[in-house]
Amino acid sequence: MFSWGENTRDGFGLVKSNGLVKANTDGCVNFIHMKSPITHLSAGNEVVAFIRNNGKRVSFARMQDDKDGRRITGKLKSVEFREKILALSCCDAHIILLSEEGRVFCLTQSSNVPRPVGNLNQVIQVACGDQHSIALTQDGKVFTWGQNSRGQLGLGKGEPSTSSPQPVKSLSGIPLAQITAGGDHSFALTLSGAVFGWGKNSAGQLGLGDTIDRPAPAPVDCLNLKKTIAISCGVEHTVVLTKGGLVFTFGSGRYGQLGHNSLRNELRPRLVAELWGAKVTQIACGRNHTLAFVGSFKKIYSFGHGEQGQLGNGVKMDQSVPLPVQLPQDHIDDQKIEQTFAGGNHSFALCSSTQESGKELNDSNLGKVTQTLDDDIINRWISDCDSNSWKKIQKGITKTFSSASCLNGSFLDKSRDKHYQTSLKHSGLDLSFARLAFQKLAKKNKVLAEVKNVVHRILLPSLNKDPIGVEGLRVYLIIPELLRVFLKQQRGIDITEAFVFAILRLDPDKLQVLEGLWSTLPDTPFRTLVKTFHYVSAELLRMGAEGCVVKTFFEGTVKVMERLYEVNCNRRIKIAASNFHINRANCMLQNDFFNSFHRQSCIFNTEAKCIVYQLELNYSFAIHGHLDLWVPTMHVSRETALVDAFQHLRQSGHDFTMPLKVKFQAENGVDEGGVSLEFFSLLGRELLTMEPKTLEVDEDSGLVWFTTADGGITDEFYLLGLLCGKALYNQCVLNLCFPLALFKKLLGLTTTLDDLKELSPTEASGLQYVLDEDEESVAAMDWVFMYKGQEVIPNGEEVPVTMVNRKKYVDLYVDMKLNKSVQIQFADFEKGFHKGCPTQTWRMFLPEELMTLLQGDDNYEWDKLRQNAEYQGYRPTDDIIQNFWSVFMEFSEEQKKKFLTFLTGTDRLPRGRSLSKLQMQITSLGSTDADEYYPKAQTCSVTLCLPNYSSIDTLQDKLLHAITHCDVFGDA
Repeated sequence: MFSWGENTRDGFGLVKSNGLVKANTDGCVNFIHMKSPITHLSAGNEVVAFIRNNGKRVSFARMQDDKDGRRITGKLKSVEFREKILALSCCDAHIILLSEEGRVFCLTQSSNVPRPVGNLNQVIQVACGDQHSIALTQDGKVFTWGQNSRGQLGLGKGEPSTSSPQPVKSLSGIPLAQITAGGDHSFALTLSGAVFGWGKNSAGQLGLGDTIDRPAPAPVDCLNLKKTIAISCGVEHTVVLTKGGLVFTFGSGRYGQLGHNSLRNELRPRLVAELWGAKVTQIACGRNHTLAFVGSFKKIYSFGHGEQGQLGNGVKMDQSVPLPVQLPQDHIDDQKIEQTFAGGNHSFALCSSTQESGKELNDSNLGKVTQTLDDDIINRWISDCDSNSWKKIQKGITKTFSSASCLNGSFLDKSRDKHYQTSLKHSGLDLSFARLAFQKLAKKNKVLAEVKNVVHRILLPSLNKDPIGVEGLRVYLIIPELLRVFLKQQRGIDITEAFVFAILRLDPDKLQVLEGLWSTLPDTPFRTLVKTFHYVSAELLRMGAEGCVVKTFFEGTVKVMERLYEVNCNRRIKIAASNFHINRANCMLQNDFFNSFHRQSCIFNTEAKCIVYQLELNYSFAIHGHLDLWVPTMHVSRETALVDAFQHLRQSGHDFTMPLKVKFQAENGVDEGGVSLEFFSLLGRELLTMEPKTLEVDEDSGLVWFTTADGGITDEFYLLGLLCGKALYNQCVLNLCFPLALFKKLLGLTTTLDDLKELSPTEASGLQYVLDEDEESVAAMDWVFMYKGQEVIPNGEEVPVTMVNRKKYVDLYVDMKLNKSVQIQFADFEKGFHKGCPTQTWRMFLPEELMTLLQGDDNYEWDKLRQNAEYQGYRPTDDIIQNFWSVFMEFSEEQKKKFLTFLTGTDRLPRGRSLSKLQMQITSLGSTDADEYYPKAQTCSVTLCLPNYSSIDTLQDKLLHAITHCDVFGDA
């Protein structure tokens, strides 16, 4: 072992003088040659401790003052143990020890008799700060005890100091690779490289960009995606090592311990440039100094406080850049450095001879991480499932499947280190591993039944409703793969119920994160999710959903289905909406049982809802006695349809529960639905050009939104809403090209950035850029909390957009654009809409469905038009009819839509009146000089008056001319 630093000249009393080699002429580095190797050690400010004799003995020496007031190393003392000691960590004055059995002991300053710490068991790591301690258990739980003056225990605000271990609940479910502690601060590192810090932050040692203490674990977002594999803490500084061998430091730089050639504090992780390219493999922090080991060079670099020789450079002075420790070449050649340590003002390097490299350290089981589920464990369970080994297997199943941490650390996607890319949009999992693992478990019914029992009874009720990071939510992606196996064996209904309520218990913010993870799932696991809840919902209906308990469960599964449906709408590759429909629910749609859903659910298909909507409209008309009575008619001119409509609506005394009838002046057509369709088609064009302007067309999307300009508007927004409501009430199309956001607002749903992307792609892309870019890019943008010259928060002009508040800024911007800036306009529109459509049944539709109802369906089944056609004066086999369909089927899509407008007055048909239900009538014009006439259309009866042309070419010319100038050739 090499040692250097405070009072190392006597080798701490570990060997006699002949076993201590002064490695350098100046004696700055000593080589201690021991017969019984040291397997682990730790140094605090007041004590140094070593594990010897293969873990059966712990030796320690305390620092004390001599008669001249100088600090010297006291006499070495030893304690023998029956249990093998694997690791230890030193606080300022006491020592925490970890045994092979996973128990924790403490040696205090007042007693050399080890005492157990609480009831801790199955512990795999321990760490100490100055006055506090941390323990990590095999199933991923973190416990802390000691002083909590600066929040270093991570228990939350206002929690007192404690001598008994307390669970850090906010880390529940997080699969951890390491815990560590410094003076009064602490860190935890996950299996996928996420870093959480808490406690004292006066010098920025938590790396959060400020100097505010944290009483509970906080994510160090700056280290995301850096592939962090190790963390070490000094009294007020922190060092991080990445898989690529890079070193980042932050916190106090008072002694140069950050290695940046300055004495400045760093509030965020900063790369140590001097070590770039060296591929560091180990790091260690003393109180105010840092060590970095480069295995390929056999070099240890040191920097920071050097007054006690702890830098090993022969000069007892501080050093702010990494320089090599002066290890003696004659000893280093035949020794391999296994592990470096630093603590207090001490530095150490444990070595082994090149022939025996790594034996002792490998046997010590250091560096254990949270247990995970793998193939070896599953193979043991299903192969040794006899009566003799069953109790042991049961314990293993309970340990693994009762712990969210164990599951969250399993099935990681380690191909090209993808799990290190865990983020809000990437879970870090390869769920195909989970599927294969659970399929293998299913080979033994006894094992699978025990797994189900543990998950149902222990895991699901214990899930944290507010997990601190994405890794804590992985269990919600893994469990559906397990449910898939249970449901295949007809045994998963009850456990699915528990899982549903676990999802719905999540805090809203965390549920939103989970939905983000759902949105990026590959197709197969996403379909598994949907199929799971679809199957269970259908089964509940089959079992009789009128039961109180079943009904509550059913409502829960439907709520999850609805969230999955919303996620599906935003997925890059969507699955068909029919995957969410439940046939039995469609048949029962009019049942009172479904009133609790307002019938607005993805489990009902649109056709079923349209039928109910039609029935309720008929009922509304009938209850007011209007079905067989005379209905007032709106008289309008084709040239001034909008002005005439507004004038009519402004008159008092209207009964808006009555159906709408329209008559064009100087035309004889009777409105049986066709005239109204044409009327609203005309309004759709006029509303976009009316004065004063109410709507603006976005240049990028071509969609319309309410104008914010004040141009003499009085009641126009109210009348616009009234017309839209009236169109919906009469099942007509008013296609104004509104975005989905309007229909979400009408249904009381929240608008998001995705809605702005549809309406204004360029504007939204700038906001997405703010969310996606790194800290440097966001800072360079120099944006503040403003929206087109308006402050979105008080004093917004003085509040810069940063990494911390950028999500808030984007949300406020979207809210301003889609809500607050048009608040008055939309309020008037909404008031008119409710007036024009007095039945509230339309609320059962989803936003996409409501948009199609008002703006029409563009799903054209042209072949259905021919199948449903009827003929008067012609037979289907006549040449003129055969020629007509030949010409029509050769039309382009745009030409076919023009024909539809010519025939019905609109190129978008109301939902429920698709081409499969449209019955076109083709009649003979009855003229002897047929080639002299053009076709005519009677929109009110959907009739085409077709002359018997002499040739197909003439028919084509005349028909194209007619549909191109349909305003002239239409006949209501």
